[in-house]
Amino acid sequence: MWDYSDKVKDYFFNPRNAKELKDANAVGDVGSITCGDALRLQLKVNPETEVIEDAGFQTFGCGSAIASSSALTEMIIGKTLDEAAKVTNQDIADYLDGLPPEKMHCSVMGREALDAAIANYRGITPEAQHVESPLICKCFGIDEAKIVRAVTENNLSTVQDVINYTKAGGACGSCHEKIERIIEDVKKGAYVGRYVTTDMEAVRRAAQGGSCAQDPLAPPQGAGDAGQIHDHGHDHDHSQDETAAVRDPETRPLNMAEHFSGRMQRRQEAAAADTSGPNPDHLLWAPVAALIEEIRPGLQGDGGDIELVHVDFTRIDVRLTGQCEGCMMEDMTLSFIADLIEERLRLKAPVVNVARDFGGSGEVL
Repeated sequence: MWDYSDKVKDYFFNPRNAKELKDANAVGDVGSITCGDALRLQLKVNPETEVIEDAGFQTFGCGSAIASSSALTEMIIGKTLDEAAKVTNQDIADYLDGLPPEKMHCSVMGREALDAAIANYRGITPEAQHVESPLICKCFGIDEAKIVRAVTENNLSTVQDVINYTKAGGACGSCHEKIERIIEDVKKGAYVGRYVTTDMEAVRRAAQGGSCAQDPLAPPQGAGDAGQIHDHGHDHDHSQDETAAVRDPETRPLNMAEHFSGRMQRRQEAAAADTSGPNPDHLLWAPVAALIEEIRPGLQGDGGDIELVHVDFTRIDVRLTGQCEGCMMEDMTLSFIADLIEERLRLKAPVVNVARDFGGSGEVL
């Protein structure tokens, strides 16, 4: 297990600003559920002073992702956009009294979401921010530019460092040789002038009156879609609900006692239910199984896994294994899957984790 600071634990079990901002005028979306982490950061910016008056986040990821996102919102509320733009991923980690090296990518994701939100407010489109860059890690969809920025900004020196900060190379390992070459080339200055224009530099130019800046009184592009999480083409609609992290007392991990007592109750209900095992001929099996396959790589990247056990129109049974078994994030993961099924398949049904079936007895624990 990783060694988490007391502050990381506090910000996970008692997340600050885990909410959807109905009046947000800046939105930053980063990550993808297929890669295991997705974050939406929303800001309410005063159009006259450019002070961030409120911030909220919605995230699908590990406890460190929740803690990092939560900490970020506290760090930037009350700051101007220019002041917030100076926050680094290391600042986020320091604010939490440190993150395990394997979880530094969570602070990087927070910083990227902030960059994206400020760019959104400034009217800088994702297309304008995009830098043509070859794909390095196919498992997690990480390109060369992102690795170069991470290595440069955080003085990374090993492949393991890059995995910790970006997840690139954390699955099959076939890209390790390419990552090693990138690290060596960064040391030689080979990328100076190639990826010199980062997203944040574009934002800062716009903040200083560059041509990309828009009328601050006009709504930024994409802000009207505040209920949509865009993750590589997959939209997750929370416009009628609160964020999955806080939407229901049964699923939100607001404190340790509430979290684990609620899980125990649901485990008991699962044990008492009549679960007859896999039913691949059911009408819902194929579409639900396809959604489960979408999120498996992300869970596997953190040492866990998920399998579909049983489907019907009133309940979806899955089995979490590996690091996901007994994880503090279990309820939020199940809640997210339920939201995804409801949005994609228009089916509102609870998703239940049934424990491993020992010896083929059909019993769940």
